[in-house]
Amino acid sequence: NEDQYNSVLEILNGLLEKKSNQIFVRGSAGTGKTILASYLIKLLSSNPEENLDDTNENEDLELNYVRRFRAKYPSAKIALVIAMSSLRSTLQNVFNDIPGLKSSMVISPSDTFKLKEKYDLLLIDESHQLRQYKNISWRGAFKNNNKKLGLGDTGTELDWILANSKNQIFFYDEMQSVKPSDVDEKGFNKLLSTDKTIKLELKSQMRVKGEDSNNYISFVNELLNAKCKNKVFSPRGYELIVFDSFKEMYNLLSEKEEKYGLCRLIAGYSWEWLSDPKRKPKPKPNVTDFDFDGLKFKWNSTHIDWVNSPNAFNEIGCIHTTQGYDLNYTGVIFGWEIDYNPITNEIIVDPSKYYDKYGKIGASEDELKKYIINIYKTIMYRGIKGTYIYACNPNMRAYLKRNIRTYNTEISLRVIPFDKVKPYVNAVPFVDIQAAAGAFSDLQRHESFQWLELPKNIAVRKDYFVCKVIGESMNKKIPNGSYCLFKKDEGGSREGKIVLVESTNINDSDFGSGYTVKEYHSKKSYLDDGWLHESITLKSLSTKEGYKDIQLSNDDLNKFKVIGIFERVLD
Repeated sequence: NEDQYNSVLEILNGLLEKKSNQIFVRGSAGTGKTILASYLIKLLSSNPEENLDDTNENEDLELNYVRRFRAKYPSAKIALVIAMSSLRSTLQNVFNDIPGLKSSMVISPSDTFKLKEKYDLLLIDESHQLRQYKNISWRGAFKNNNKKLGLGDTGTELDWILANSKNQIFFYDEMQSVKPSDVDEKGFNKLLSTDKTIKLELKSQMRVKGEDSNNYISFVNELLNAKCKNKVFSPRGYELIVFDSFKEMYNLLSEKEEKYGLCRLIAGYSWEWLSDPKRKPKPKPNVTDFDFDGLKFKWNSTHIDWVNSPNAFNEIGCIHTTQGYDLNYTGVIFGWEIDYNPITNEIIVDPSKYYDKYGKIGASEDELKKYIINIYKTIMYRGIKGTYIYACNPNMRAYLKRNIRTYNTEISLRVIPFDKVKPYVNAVPFVDIQAAAGAFSDLQRHESFQWLELPKNIAVRKDYFVCKVIGESMNKKIPNGSYCLFKKDEGGSREGKIVLVESTNINDSDFGSGYTVKEYHSKKSYLDDGWLHESITLKSLSTKEGYKDIQLSNDDLNKFKVIGIFERVLD
């Protein structure tokens, strides 16, 4: 695009006119850094024809730069450096199929030592993945490379590249640094602090399709830094959806895989690698790493070009096998290690539930939080056509649902167009329990809700509203995922009734913080002038084990409110 092409001309100008040895190209995910790096290496490896017809002014300028570069470096030694083995393997396959390029032109940082002379030019894609001597499994080889340059343990892959080449073009995004072994910003600041380094920035979003592609990048950044304003962001032309059910997400992703291909599940590091073939004792062939309501998966079976491997759709990838890749649709799984605190309004992490050993050794909790957030940002930027999201922790899911459209296409009730709604005459409001955040106090506000038409055999009443009940805790009466009719609580006896309850002291495993649907039972003390609640029990009605009744007493009762009385499941 124009943004990239202007950068091409600036880079060529910098190499030849300004005589700059270092060029630094910043760009967030999806701005086409890899495309630009590949274009440049193809361009500078070509022998431009002398007589080309129909070229415009910019193309003439570009060809002139290339001729001058070829004159300066007649047998130019150029390579594209990729630190991540998975992406490096993929690009080697690509280069092997492009006339004029060879797979040997895509190298690792260690490969920069192989030539007896310095490289004339190195292009370093995903520079934020260059490593330092910290939290790596191949410490011996790393030390040996540092020794070749007279460096101690403070030497980095960035140092190797600078020492083994005459000119460098770095493509960099600090927001995609995801592990302690990455060279930190301080290492790059030495390059950026000198006036000799040419600094460019790519701003046009190329991966994410739709009219709000640039807004999507900033939205994800705000979302994962808890700076959103609890307003649903629904980008035009792009499918951004959060799911209450993993099965529903997987089924829809399967449809997209069949239609488009390149649709993958990616998770955070909240699951142990039980199927690791190097694990001792060796795992049995049927061992899996994930179990979502009976759907079982293994982690990616290869780290080399996993995205394009034959069984990829039946596995779940990690950040290290997907960073740098384009996918059509991405199914992002927020694991148990990341959560949302509704009281402090912040994203929180639990290091004990984070299983990337080399990703957390030596990292402080604040550093680990930064890496984990960067991981989820990065994998949320993979999808070209859409991003589907499932969060394990209820509070995290509720937070996401306040800011992202929820999947509810299976609803059997008709949504009334906004301009046709006559509140409580032809429609009743639909309230999302997990994203409610006090919304029940606004039930009279027309613009705050979707409005649903009730089945013909049910008369509309002013105190009616509809909620979707998630989970198995009430499955004897309410199937998981059912749309249910409630009526506003008007007081009186609730004994034995199913109720929708609000309390700041409730943390329901299905609904998250603040709300629950349970069968109501109370114990009262009778006084001369009336009675008082001693305790209230909110009882689960489930065929599944593990659901515990919720007991409320003393201070809990002061923060307790019955919002609605269950009327019926709406089919």
